[in-house]
Amino acid sequence: MLTVAAIVTNLFEDSEFIDPAEALKKTGHTVVTVGIREGEVVWGKTDNSPVKIDRAVDSVSVDEFDALLIPGGYSPDKLRVFDEAVEFVRAFVTSGKPVFVICHGPQLLITARVLEGRRITGYASIVQDIKNAGAEYVDEEVVVDGNLVSSRGPADLPAFIRTMLEILE
Repeated sequence: MLTVAAIVTNLFEDSEFIDPAEALKKTGHTVVTVGIREGEVVWGKTDNSPVKIDRAVDSVSVDEFDALLIPGGYSPDKLRVFDEAVEFVRAFVTSGKPVFVICHGPQLLITARVLEGRRITGYASIVQDIKNAGAEYVDEEVVVDGNLVSSRGPADLPAFIRTMLEILE
């Protein structure tokens, strides 16, 4: 089975982390939470779900993981001010390994400057940001472009999770 990094900090969208993480675990995969400080507890914005950070982003390598999950909410915007988080995401995208991104998750990809020429979806409020980053915005529940798999938000979670699990088979 595979090991998936999930990069999160405070104010992540609860369902966009919890639902994919549970689906991954149910199918035998390991989910490792990556954040700013190892051992820190971060909280979701909608249901105030607590999540403990397993590993600090400055202590991990893309080589340790098979895929990356970037939940939305305010977490991606908060993470993109940390160079280590941006570099980790950039390295993941350029590695060719699967990157699963939902809702506001593309904000980290925008800051990492890895969207030029890509097709992606995301939350309605960041459509112009996606276009300004050189990507083609596609208004669909799931968009697969090479190693990038994206969805618009919580309503798309069933299709997002189904596609994620198919890719990891």
